[in-house]
Amino acid sequence: MGFQKNFLWGAASAAYQVEGAYDEDGKTAGIWDALNAGHVKNGDNGNVSCDHYHRYKEDVALMKKIGLKSYRFSVSWPRVIPKPGKINEKGLDFYSSLVDELLAAGIEPMVTLFHWNLPMWMHEKGGWENEAVADYFTEYTKAVVEKLSDRVTYWMTINEPQCFVTLGYSMGIHAPFLTKPEVLPSVTRNVMLTHGKAVQTIRRYAVKAPKIGLAPTGSGITPLEETAEGIAYARNACYSDLDGSFGNSWWMDPIILGIVPDPLRDAISTADLKTICQPLDFFGFNIYNSQNYAGMIENPHQYPGLPRTAMDWPVTPECLYWMTKFHYERYHLPILITENGMASCDSIMLDGKVHDPQRIDFIHRYLLELKKAADEGIPVIGYQYWSIMDNFEWAEGYDKRFGLVYVDYRTGKRTLKDSADFYAEVIRTNGENL
Repeated sequence: MGFQKNFLWGAASAAYQVEGAYDEDGKTAGIWDALNAGHVKNGDNGNVSCDHYHRYKEDVALMKKIGLKSYRFSVSWPRVIPKPGKINEKGLDFYSSLVDELLAAGIEPMVTLFHWNLPMWMHEKGGWENEAVADYFTEYTKAVVEKLSDRVTYWMTINEPQCFVTLGYSMGIHAPFLTKPEVLPSVTRNVMLTHGKAVQTIRRYAVKAPKIGLAPTGSGITPLEETAEGIAYARNACYSDLDGSFGNSWWMDPIILGIVPDPLRDAISTADLKTICQPLDFFGFNIYNSQNYAGMIENPHQYPGLPRTAMDWPVTPECLYWMTKFHYERYHLPILITENGMASCDSIMLDGKVHDPQRIDFIHRYLLELKKAADEGIPVIGYQYWSIMDNFEWAEGYDKRFGLVYVDYRTGKRTLKDSADFYAEVIRTNGENL
């Protein structure tokens, strides 16, 4: 069967990681702008980053050269709503111009409304601990939808709640760098209510019929043995309550199935579920590796020298097959891979090019596993490589390069990597060359 004819081959980015222009044209600070000092390697920040805000036309031209069919980007909440009740038209105009540029290049725009950079004004009101966040986000969502929905079909409400909630409010690794694990249930409730109200708002105000999902991550557990018992064990482990706020069932069971896992029963009411559990059009998920090869779970198949990326993440291509299969069987929605990729030790070589054979091999192996899922009839609608270009990798700063496009952060110069050429051929053949 292979990939469907209209498969959404694409790449992804996030506003704070690529845009720069941190205080231009009316934008105010987000938590990653204001709170990152002392928390990011090398003292890096996203003030300039890839300067995508000023160079988006150049970047879209590179996307067209690669042959992308889609581009998943996020909108900056503090760029659009610089203070409560105020809509920044210049901020909206940037995203409108980006959408126009993408469409002119034949690229489907895919909008993510929240990718981690909460406005500082919202943080000062309590951030995700304040249930009013859902109504403030509704205002923001309405502004974006009214501006873009005549041209945008695909919408994702929230990116990786597992990360910004757990790492931001419990472990202190990501903004707002708090260590308050006791607030995880109430913060989870507020994020879920925000998602649900955003879905309602998109459906109410969208001009074009929207397709809506979100982009969680979660524990990807793959079978150690492909026996009925081994597969059942892995499937059950993927949705275990033991994973807590980093798990799949913690987030997706209430949002998609309307079922509240035991650890959240005191936080989420039946009335809450009526808002939280909204019909979705696809199941998006970000996945990079099998967690049972990441050193946290005893695994006899781990071995010294197991292939790893520059992030020290294990290279486990089979996770793309198994998690696509498990998520479809549990949630019964078409599957969109909203992020998958690898960081490697890339540099400009003597010939002026960036040779990244490890990334080519990574993409090849992982897409073979996704194709296996598609061959079995699982409705896989797209794949978004992370990321379109090297960028600010949160607490890791600029050392970790995930991009298909190399960025020289001193000059802003872009260079297509060998992996971009490889991916271009995958897209041209709709994956038949794999």
